[in-house]
Parts: sequence; structure tokens; C-alpha cells
Amino acid sequence: MHKTHAKFEVHDARFAVAGDDHLECLFSDGRWTEGPVYVPSGKYLLFSDIPNDRVMRWDETDGSVSVFASPARYANGHTLDRQGRLISCEQGSRSVTRVEFDGSTTVVADRWKGLRLNSPNDAVVSKDGAVWFTDPPYGITSDYEGHRAEQEIDGCHVYRVDPSGEVARVADDFERPNGLAFSPDESVLYIADTRGGHLRRFDARDGSLSGGEVFAEVPAGNFDGLRVDVEGRVWAAAENVYCFDPDGSLLATLHVPQPAVSNLVFGGPKRNRLFVTATDSVYSILLNTNGAWSL
Repeated sequence: MHKTHAKFEVHDARFAVAGDDHLECLFSDGRWTEGPVYVPSGKYLLFSDIPNDRVMRWDETDGSVSVFASPARYANGHTLDRQGRLISCEQGSRSVTRVEFDGSTTVVADRWKGLRLNSPNDAVVSKDGAVWFTDPPYGITSDYEGHRAEQEIDGCHVYRVDPSGEVARVADDFERPNGLAFSPDESVLYIADTRGGHLRRFDARDGSLSGGEVFAEVPAGNFDGLRVDVEGRVWAAAENVYCFDPDGSLLATLHVPQPAVSNLVFGGPKRNRLFVTATDSVYSILLNTNGAWSL
């Protein structure tokens, strides 16, 4: 582990959550790191190294990094449900899965109306137990992050899996839907459109979405993963980490010493440690704010 200076470029005086003045590099031996999720019951971080088809485990108690799963069906995004079970978006199997308490794996979704999904990318679980996920084609366009295959569904959409298991399409006007995150009260769902270059804001009520106006345009690079803190600020991965006010204003940029940031998650015992996956590495920084529950 080594440290590098953390440079927050503040664009708005309302931003007052910078904590440490350094980033800690926790891992730098990947090809394309993604999908971080913090597991509080075990005090560890899981993250994907997609082209190497493995999920890695960083132990908070001693800083060690080990292989958690390999092969990992080219897993991308991960989250936890309210019971603490691991939810994974597997590009290789073109499915969303859940690891049960006995270690077995349940397929949450792999088809919509009989058609195979493209390659689920990122997911979030709402308080009612529903799993929401995005489905771009990155895992089937080549063999680099999955298995080259024909796309069965016309387009790239956003889905919701009801606790009963029913899979419903809730948004169908994206080019490349990617990261998604709820506001603290779950009244709003933010979704990144990577190819469109913007974040969109949806009203989330009764298991459906409405609205979908552009919330923010990407400052540089391409939007990827998203997280929200307890004050409703949106933290977005792109060329760097960008923090937006709930009104859409860009508050600050956290510069990361890699060509691109793929994803991020709040973790640690107080959810005030931001973990960042960027190109081949994983970083962390302590902040003066806390992540909202939705992982």
C-alpha cells in the first residue's frame, strides 16, 4: 500500500466534505478493476478484475489482497441486499446472481420475456427487496470482458426484479445504461448513460420510474459507477471522481492518478471511506461524509 496526494478541485463553496489529503493505493495489479462492494460483516472489500475473470478481496484488518473467486463468470458490479447477501452482475453468464447464506448461488435474472439479457453491469437493491440493474452489451461485444455473442434483446435497458422474481423493464430509452444509485429516501434513482455522456434523474415510485431528465453532463471521460452520500450528493466515476449537489451542480473533482475511474463505493465501519476502482488499481480515501445505505 502506498499513498499519493489527494487533490480535490473545489468548484462550489458548498463542498466541505474533503477529509484526508492523500489517496491510499490498495491494489495495482489488475487489468480493469470494477464493481467494489464493502462487506461490513467481514470488514473487507470485494472488487472485480473483469478481463482476468476474478473477484478480489481486500481485508481491512491487515490490508492483504487475495483472490475471492476465480473464475468469476466475468463479474462486473456487486452490491449487498438488506440481508447482507452478495448480488453480482455476471457478464459471462449474462445474469444477476445472489449468494445465499449456505454458499449456494441463486439466479436472480437471466432473461426478459424469454430472451437472454445482454450482460448485466451494475445493480442496486431497494428497501422493498427489489433488485434494479442495467444491461449494456459490454460482456458480449468481444471475448475481453465476457464471451462474444449475439444480442437477443433489441437495445440496452434498465430492469427491476420484484421480490417475487418477476423481471420488468423500467427504462428503455438509454444508449448504454451503466451505474445507478438511489437518493437516501429512495424517491429518486440516478442512472448513468455512458454513451450519452450524462446522468439522468428518475422519480422512483411504486416499483416504476418516471421523468428521466438529464441531471448532469459528464465533465470529462465517460460516466460509469455511481454512489450517493447521506446528504444526497451524487458521486460519479468518469475520468476522475465527480461530486454533484442534488440540484445538479458540480461541487468538486477528486483527481485520481489513472486514466479512468470505473466505480466507487462507501465503506468502512462508518461508511465514510470512499473506495475507488480506477483502470488497474483500487484506491481509498477517508471523507467527512458518509455513504447512504444503498450500496
